[in-house]
Amino acid sequence: MKPLEPDEKSTTVMVYTQNMLARGEVVTKENARVSIWLRAQGTANYIHLHNPQVISFTSTPPKTISYEQLFIPTPQVVAFHIAPPAHDPLDYEENEANRMMQLTELLIGSFRIKAKFRVSTQTDLANSLEVMRVTWASIYDANISNPHLPQLAMQVPMMLINPAHVSIGLT
Repeated sequence: MKPLEPDEKSTTVMVYTQNMLARGEVVTKENARVSIWLRAQGTANYIHLHNPQVISFTSTPPKTISYEQLFIPTPQVVAFHIAPPAHDPLDYEENEANRMMQLTELLIGSFRIKAKFRVSTQTDLANSLEVMRVTWASIYDANISNPHLPQLAMQVPMMLINPAHVSIGLT
């Protein structure tokens, strides 16, 4: 990786596709909120990871691969978050009126994520999803697990998901 410019920073992130998990460094502007970076206008066509560790779920058992750099097509990304323990501030106001947290369970490939989805108190999750016109939605207090990787049990305060590629269950 080339040296960072004075206005850049490097952040460890985790990127999920339907058949892969990658953990690596992204370089962004110093003032960027990496946790919501994919929502920014002009998001790159590829997420450029430096020194990534990749777990591929296309074989049994899952295969681990390392690279110097990896370019993941942004349209293939299903979920994204800053690697714990680092985190950004949450992207909502706790005292916002007419909002509640709906407990959900999300399925992303072989990942199972128990999390909270922030929705209006005036409707339910089904209607919220139908009218949602976003590529990236936030979920909160995400507990991430995978039956193929029992050692990978993670809790993150916030992550982005692409609702068009995630199955959402209510428990």
